[in-house]
Amino acid sequence: MEKILEINGLTKSYGRIQAVQNLSLDIPKGSVFGILGPNGSGKTTTLGMVLGVIKPDSGNFNWFGQQLNFDTKKRVGAILETPNFYPYMSGVKNLEIVASIKEIRNPKIEETLNTVGLGERGHSKFKSYSLGMKQRLAIASALLSQPEILVLDEPTNGLDPQGIAQIRELILEIASRGITIIIASHILVEIEKVCTHAAVLQRGVLRFAGRVEELTGLEGLVEISAADNGILMNVLNAFDAVESVTEEGGLLLAKLNKEWSADDINRQLAAQGIFVNHLVFRKASLETQFLNLIEA
Repeated sequence: MEKILEINGLTKSYGRIQAVQNLSLDIPKGSVFGILGPNGSGKTTTLGMVLGVIKPDSGNFNWFGQQLNFDTKKRVGAILETPNFYPYMSGVKNLEIVASIKEIRNPKIEETLNTVGLGERGHSKFKSYSLGMKQRLAIASALLSQPEILVLDEPTNGLDPQGIAQIRELILEIASRGITIIIASHILVEIEKVCTHAAVLQRGVLRFAGRVEELTGLEGLVEISAADNGILMNVLNAFDAVESVTEEGGLLLAKLNKEWSADDINRQLAAQGIFVNHLVFRKASLETQFLNLIEA
């Protein structure tokens, strides 16, 4: 896939604290890319460096194959902090001010408000907005320049379940238009629902980068049963791909330590004279894999 952002060996320290350590990462065009990590993992510092807000100690990065410049900045919409909107002005007036500051010609304010679901509240004062609406107005401000990339830092922070669901739907809607989205977050469930790709950072070190299904598919559980589960358990425990086997509700749960297809399972068990009557894969959650990575 075409790379829209290439990061090569970025490093940033604050005194003795190394926020980001020799980070190399590629962001593919058209992806929804999640940068995951606990607080202090270097997510915001990484975004700050690639947006030109923070100067790296070493390393480099390229947007669209070029160094960050005025032209490339115009192609990126970003929210690292919630903009300082005027509480007694309407959403429309606030966006007009943003467009003026950013020198955006002919901003499509009404259209952008409709995109973020604020079309009917555009002329309401900002102070009357809920927290979720305020966040959607912030996203609207980043979309005014019609960017090719949208960068969001913790976009669902502090929101209630309804607000989180609305932001999730908005991200999917924006992505469906072909805009590449980069999200830094620690809310794993939401990232799993919207992201195509992910990177996991721990104390500034990259622990994983790739497609989300590669992360959640590194290991998992297999529900399995046969006429004699006692014999089946003994045989499963002897296989290299099986880490452990437990029993639950008349089924065996085999925890895998590597990929093992249904064909492989059936073939290897048949060779032992065992034929299963139940075989279902349980996909490991992103949370499980995330914890495994940062605790390794």
